[in-house]
Amino acid sequence: MKKIFTTMIFFILGVLVFGEKFEKPVLLTSVGQSADVQMVSVLLKKAGIEATLDKSITADNLGEDKTIIIAIGGSSKGLGAAGIKVEDELARAEELLKAAKDSGVKIVGLHVGGEQRRGELSDKFVNATVGECDYLIVVEDGNKDQLFTKVSEEKGIPLILVPKISGAVEPLKEIF
Repeated sequence: MKKIFTTMIFFILGVLVFGEKFEKPVLLTSVGQSADVQMVSVLLKKAGIEATLDKSITADNLGEDKTIIIAIGGSSKGLGAAGIKVEDELARAEELLKAAKDSGVKIVGLHVGGEQRRGELSDKFVNATVGECDYLIVVEDGNKDQLFTKVSEEKGIPLILVPKISGAVEPLKEIF
């Protein structure tokens, strides 16, 4: 109960202090090719946010979107199924994030896979992505090592921690 209360306090303070608002249209993509992108798609629908899903969009194909939502988390199975090497996915992410920044497109990062979506493979994508985001929503147990907290504090990125995946719906509603 205390954990839920603390999380809600951080959420409320995050919304009040940061007051971050993001514009539509929205593009949803993955960095790491995990199935988490499908979960984020469902969260967006529950939040009433329409988004175009393109799991492997490149910098060259950015359209008129004002916000990119990135599901962050690596999956060897997902990478294999897509026929993508880790190095190529990291390069795609770097180019995409740079193009978005250069175009004034805001980036919202979501890490919803929790502790099981952390580890050597996923952390490559987490480390390549998190510091480039304008806003972060993270399931708490994916932040046990405080990596997201450290990066958000160093870079001044608003971070909302939620106790479970479904807790990401309200922060999503609030920022759009």
